[in-house]
Amino acid sequence: MSLDNVRLSQAARDRLIRLKRTTDIPQWNVLCRWALALSLRDASTPLVKDIVTDSNVEMTWKTFAGQHGDLYLALLKQRCIADGEEPTDENVAKTLTVHLHRGIGHLGGHKELTFIEGLVGSVAAAD
Repeated sequence: MSLDNVRLSQAARDRLIRLKRTTDIPQWNVLCRWALALSLRDASTPLVKDIVTDSNVEMTWKTFAGQHGDLYLALLKQRCIADGEEPTDENVAKTLTVHLHRGIGHLGGHKELTFIEGLVGSVAAAD
């Protein structure tokens, strides 16, 4: 497992298709960035540990992270440390997959998050 390519499960792909339609955000990578931020904001450990990335949605790390790749990588490494994991390449990639999928689940599971205002409010809200 590596960060070279980011792959999604079929269920995540299906949820993102619906989100693209309701949010009018046409790019997978933008929605995935929101999903990752939303999941990383949640201090709890994701319940799902093994995710089958069986869909045809795949993007390079550069496409996923864009110009802020170093920031996303630092956030993932920090999350590994916070969760008691060594921030190895494998653990960082696993953390990305788990949090990305949890975030996509959150985005698709809450009606208020299917609108731009809800997305911004969910990630930017103060604790």
